[in-house]
Order: sequence, then structure tokens, then C-alpha cells
Amino acid sequence: METQPAKNNISSYIIQSQEEEIKRIALELHEGVGQTLYSLYTGMQFIEAAVNLPDLKGYVGDMGQMLEKTIQEIRLLAVELHPPTLATLGLLPAMKSYLKLYTSTYGITVDLQNEGVEVQISERESITLFRVCQEALANIARYADTMSASILFHWEPSQLLISIKDQGEGFDVDTAMKKSTGLAAMIERMCLINGTCKINSKIGEGTSIEITLPLY
Repeated sequence: METQPAKNNISSYIIQSQEEEIKRIALELHEGVGQTLYSLYTGMQFIEAAVNLPDLKGYVGDMGQMLEKTIQEIRLLAVELHPPTLATLGLLPAMKSYLKLYTSTYGITVDLQNEGVEVQISERESITLFRVCQEALANIARYADTMSASILFHWEPSQLLISIKDQGEGFDVDTAMKKSTGLAAMIERMCLINGTCKINSKIGEGTSIEITLPLY
């Protein structure tokens, strides 16, 4: 029978391989498709300025707006896949950058608070924490039916605590765990970096997610 450490190693390898591929796709979206669309958008603006017929001018303007919206969606998708600031600036700046796009896309305001002194953590830990927070925020957008949420980063000498809360509809955790692979993935991802993820929710009272990462 396969031992738990062996399973963890396999899961960790699969996740790492996925992250490398995700990083490649995100870069291609941003540097390739995104830049091409922006060039088309710039050309469309030039054409709109040169057109004199009102009907044609309005049509070109509408096409330009569609391109602009598509560029915004591509940017959000690229950041969701792999935020460029994560490796260069760290977890907190990456989350702040992501939340701006999150709010502009879903209309949900997220209050981010940071307590204590930020400690440098590994890229693997940063990616894992970002993914878990990202999944929690995605669930809020899909199911919570709320316009606000909060994230608290609390740095202690021995651990990092992240608390994500909303006052939305809430759900039955036991039932959701049987149906949602996303919730199970959040817990498993944290286990792979020796952390924890605890999910608490009550119908009609909102949801609270407590994430803990030991700091060595």
C-alpha cells in the first residue's frame, strides 16, 4: 500500500508541474494575445478618428469597446493564472494587485488588512497561499451573494494566519465538502506545505476561512 508521504510527494509534483504550465500560459496570454489585442485596439481608435460617416463611426466605436473589454478579461485571466508580482514582490503585493482586478470584475469590495511584519516565504508557499485565497474569493463571487468581504494577514514570529470572511448566504460545510473539489483542494494544498485550512460556515450567517502557515 502506498504510504502517505509518497502520496504527498506525488501530489506535490503534480501541482508543481501544473504551476509551471500555468505560468507559461499566463505569460503567453499577457505578452502574446494581450499585446496583439492592444495593437488592434489602438488601430481601431485610429480608424474611428478618421471615419466621418456617423453610422460607421458608431460601429467602429462599439468594436473598440468590445476589444477593450476583451483586453481587460485577458489581463484578469493572466493574473488569475499566475500573478507577475508574486515572484518579484511577494504574496501581499500580488494579492493587492489581484484584488483590484477582482473588484472591478465582480463588483465585490474586499477589505485587506495586514498586521505584523511580513516575513519572506518560499515561492512554493507563496503560490500555494495565493491559490487558496484565490479559490476562497472565487467561491464568494459564485455563491455568497454579497458585495463585500475581508482578508486579514496576521504575521507572528512562528506562523502566518490568513482569515477570509464574508457575510453572505453561507452553506453547510459537510454537504459542500462532499460535492466541491475546490474546498478539498484548498485543504490539501495547505497540507502539502505543512499548513492548515479550516472552513466554517453557517447558512444565512456567512463563511470564515482560517489559513495557517508555520514560519521557520
